[in-house]
Amino acid sequence: MVVTKFIAIMNKDDKIFVAGSTGMVGSAIVRLLLDKGFTDIIGSINRRKPRDTKGVSYVKINLLDYNDVADFFEREKPDYVFDAAAKVGGIVANSIYRGQFLFENLQIQNNIIHNAYLHKVKKLLFLGSSCIYPKDAPQPIKEEYLLTGILEDTNEPYAIAKIAGLKMCESYNRQYKTNFIAAMPTNLYGTADSYDPQNSHVFPALIRKFHEAKESGAPNVTIWGTGAPMREFMHVDDLAAALFHLMENYEGNEFFNIGWGKDISIKDLALLIKDVIGYEGELVFDTSKPDGTFRKLLDVTRLTELGFTPSIGIREGIADSYKDFMENYT
Repeated sequence: MVVTKFIAIMNKDDKIFVAGSTGMVGSAIVRLLLDKGFTDIIGSINRRKPRDTKGVSYVKINLLDYNDVADFFEREKPDYVFDAAAKVGGIVANSIYRGQFLFENLQIQNNIIHNAYLHKVKKLLFLGSSCIYPKDAPQPIKEEYLLTGILEDTNEPYAIAKIAGLKMCESYNRQYKTNFIAAMPTNLYGTADSYDPQNSHVFPALIRKFHEAKESGAPNVTIWGTGAPMREFMHVDDLAAALFHLMENYEGNEFFNIGWGKDISIKDLALLIKDVIGYEGELVFDTSKPDGTFRKLLDVTRLTELGFTPSIGIREGIADSYKDFMENYT
């Protein structure tokens, strides 16, 4: 059971840096902070333009450049840091850009975490991924299963980088008495997702496929793999709420799984998305393509015991995501 103590809560006028603030996770954190009345939010700009501009100061930082990151921390001196910056992608991108995924993620997190230590940040939250766990880990996956087996090959470089970030937070806490925590979310979807046909994850890829098939009148939609693998999905707004809950309610060296604690098959997910979008064609499964890990369900007992439960169900989340897709990506 997670044991907590009285923890200083972030003040509304504290300076909060959200690294990766224009991505799906970062922008969700920004929206939540704005909704809660925080007045001094700094976001980093990379390739995407920010959606939320009122109440947020955006700074162009090359997070791969140590000196650029060091100059930012020296100049701005943030009190709290949400590190949601990462090079991300689906199975295709992870398979093709293996070296790039490893190098860039290590570089980004090293620059941010080390400078947070040097400039005495009060608290930092590092965002990892559920892909850190062994491919054959028992289900549901508990946090203690980390480093107990071989990783899934398709995303091994990304997973290794995220494990390094988690251990960097833990090691800095032990050596330098920092206050760094880490969270490992399940598969995410929602507002500001990436719908790139080559680099997107399964959830947004299916939304785009079914929408385009509906618009073109295509008789069927092809889905990679058998459709049998089970996956857990969480709306990004639920994730942001969980991360905020962690920042305000936990200090220590344990890291946390973030998820729903229940899963759905890729086939059933596809059928749900098909129904919400209103596509009337057939599904075709391309079994020559890889399925990846058959099942990946997180045990979220540690998070639940800390007092957090997500609230956005899968069908509601699909409808919200499709609305965002229609308004911003078509």
